[in-house]
Amino acid sequence: MKREAQRIVYPLAVALVLLAAWQGLVVGFDVQPYLVPSPLRVAQTLVADAGLLFPALLNTLRITLLSFAAAIVLGVGIAFVFVQSRLIETALFPYAVLLQVTPIVAIAPLIIIWVKDPTASLVICATLVALFPIIANTTLGLRSVSPGLMSYFRLNHATRWQVLVRLRIPSALPYFFGGLRISSGLALIGAVVAEFVAGTGGTGTGLAYQILQAGYQLNIPRMFAALALITLTGVGLFAAMAALSTWALGGWHESEAHHD
Repeated sequence: MKREAQRIVYPLAVALVLLAAWQGLVVGFDVQPYLVPSPLRVAQTLVADAGLLFPALLNTLRITLLSFAAAIVLGVGIAFVFVQSRLIETALFPYAVLLQVTPIVAIAPLIIIWVKDPTASLVICATLVALFPIIANTTLGLRSVSPGLMSYFRLNHATRWQVLVRLRIPSALPYFFGGLRISSGLALIGAVVAEFVAGTGGTGTGLAYQILQAGYQLNIPRMFAALALITLTGVGLFAAMAALSTWALGGWHESEAHHD
């Protein structure tokens, strides 16, 4: 319990120090809100504009979770295909890398044009951003099995299915959860970037649209408030994936063991 408390208290203490320094610099140098608002001003804006910002947060979070779920399903499925044959992996893995290195800003306009449904186009864009870490990590995990255990399974004439379910998947779980931690944040980034590119207004707008509107109106406190919500959402997603990893692996895998 002491270790868990430290993991929460120490980062919060650093955050409070940084916020206090930010507040002190803004007040001390009399920086105007249209340049850099103080943390207090950002908090006040969060409360005053809650009717705009929090529905936008829900829309962005919906796109993020849908794309994250799609990336998990596609990434795990592709990794299972890759691990069945080195030839298949060698032939197709470069195209998975291509998804990672292609800027989503460059292809998002095409996806938005081709896919008429706005939600579906945003989900596709965000899924492409979040997909590669799950493919790479899960494939690596499925490949990273103990040679001794593999020989033991073969000695006992285990089928390909038994090797996959009883050996490869348990060995791959730490890598898979590591991919989830990375992919969850990338799904959020992809959703925000796709919203920036789409730039559509209306009732179904996300936080990216609120940032754009705040920039056009020079409402810098609202812009910072929207950025704060995006940041807190990313931290929350990462913490949720870390907690899921601890829950799934804490009882048996050394990666989640507590060492003093």
